[in-house]
Amino acid sequence: MESVILILGLLVVAFMALGVYATVKVVGAARRGVDRTITQARRTVEDTTLRAKSYGQLGVGGELAQLRLSLRTSMRATQEALRAGAAEDASLSESLGLFDRLSVHGRELDTELKALEREPDKATVTSRLPGLKERTAQITRSADALRWAARDRARRFADDELSALNAQIDVEAGALRHWTTAPGPDQPTPGQESGQGPVPAGDWSVEPDAPEAITARDPRQSTAYPWQKTARPETSN
Repeated sequence: MESVILILGLLVVAFMALGVYATVKVVGAARRGVDRTITQARRTVEDTTLRAKSYGQLGVGGELAQLRLSLRTSMRATQEALRAGAAEDASLSESLGLFDRLSVHGRELDTELKALEREPDKATVTSRLPGLKERTAQITRSADALRWAARDRARRFADDELSALNAQIDVEAGALRHWTTAPGPDQPTPGQESGQGPVPAGDWSVEPDAPEAITARDPRQSTAYPWQKTARPETSN
């Protein structure tokens, strides 16, 4: 009895631990989902603000906003393209590593540009704009190169697969239309395989498979089957 109570107690504890673990996992997943939603919303608001500044604000502030917007757009598009391609092509893992290293420089530049937006000394910021534009162009050019290389690689694989599929479909279509193949000059036509000439379609007097003469069947040579009774011999009275 004590062993049964101990087993029941262990089962209760196990179920309680499993419930706590499941609750923690659900809460963690919900928290991560909320964090992703907040991050996405914050990113959307910031991009919208930068776009408004780049078009509506003149001078140094508008140029800085344009640099940040182009940098963020290029880096985000490259990241999405590489991650999506790496799920199907393992060769892109090295490209992802290079992009991670490039992202470090991109974040540093974005932080610097964001700080310069609040800089009151506009003359100093203006003097640094050529160098900031050059750094932005270098980073975005490298990110664009990685993104387009990954897309070209994916498209090349898709084109090769489509070409192979089209060839297989052409072969299958030809096999399905086998009756359209005309017989060669040495290939016998139907009705000539057994050495007989072709039978006219309107001639009803000749049957291709009929024997040349029909004779009466000899009952003594008929084939006997197990279920037939043996004929009795005739006796004289």
